[in-house]
Amino acid sequence: QVQLVESGGGMVQAGGSLRLSCAASGRTFSSYTMGWFRQAPGKEREFVAAINKSGSNTYYADSVKGRFTISRDNAKNSVYLQMNSLKPEDTAVYYCAARTSPFIVVATASWNYWGQGTQVTVSS
Repeated sequence: QVQLVESGGGMVQAGGSLRLSCAASGRTFSSYTMGWFRQAPGKEREFVAAINKSGSNTYYADSVKGRFTISRDNAKNSVYLQMNSLKPEDTAVYYCAARTSPFIVVATASWNYWGQGTQVTVSS
């Protein structure tokens, strides 16, 4: 079992940056593949980015590639999402997620644990 708590959301103008953090507690953090998802009003939750257990491999949705960077610090039991060049269409609740499998997948149903989410609002 792992508990996930996101922070760092807020309101920013288009072109700005935010850094989201996700703190994990419980079972050994380094044993989880970690990911970020987002859900805009009226839309389904969608994959944003993921990172493998050691941090050596990352994967991004096409919509954020080149603008967002996922990273992790296993010593601090944390995963991060640096978001640059933000656009109004990035507005959503952002969720941290964990899965025990070592493989990165984009399907939300394949992730075992979820945080409560943090709101990101990008104004034009």
